[in-house]
Amino acid sequence: MTSTLQAVVFDFNGTLSDDEPVLARVYQELFAELGRPITEAEYYDELAGHTDEEMLIRWFGASNDAWIAERINRYNVLAADGSTVDEEMRAALRFAAGRAPVAIVSAAARREIDVVVDGAGIRDALTLIVSQDDVTNGKPDPECYLTAARLLGVEPSALLVFEDTDVGVAAAKAAGARVIGLTRTLGAARLAAADELVERIDLPLLERLLCS
Repeated sequence: MTSTLQAVVFDFNGTLSDDEPVLARVYQELFAELGRPITEAEYYDELAGHTDEEMLIRWFGASNDAWIAERINRYNVLAADGSTVDEEMRAALRFAAGRAPVAIVSAAARREIDVVVDGAGIRDALTLIVSQDDVTNGKPDPECYLTAARLLGVEPSALLVFEDTDVGVAAAKAAGARVIGLTRTLGAARLAAADELVERIDLPLLERLLCS
């Protein structure tokens, strides 16, 4: 790993776990039942990347712990087998873990991250998980990345971060990290603030980033 980069950090939803379509489906079904339907386009345009609390405030004007718990339960039913972490991602993750501490930094709840991590069999590759449970302010606030850097014992500028949303890129950049934007969720234009844009995360990408 290059001397200036000392840890690798993956956002969870849509990045480490290719699950944004799963999330969009869950939110669409739940929000329709709660009386204010949301389209897939509206989900991606207005909510993707934010915490559940922020999503509910944006869409309904207030948060609700019971609604959040139900959303997580529905997600866990669909994602518990770990299949949203594909083989390319697993290979890239394990390569990174052989060269530096690897963390997940996410706006998701810990209990949904844990389900997928265990289902995919990748817990042994992770040094740290920072979830929405561990911070006060969600992305785009940099608190989550500053927390990860502190717990890993490195400067925020030593983090190599992978993100798939504009709010995630904003959080990581505000912390001072180097950010790779994964374009499959929101497209290149909304991730333009990232240091580099990629269409997928795989072993050749991690080899280039960590060994060049």
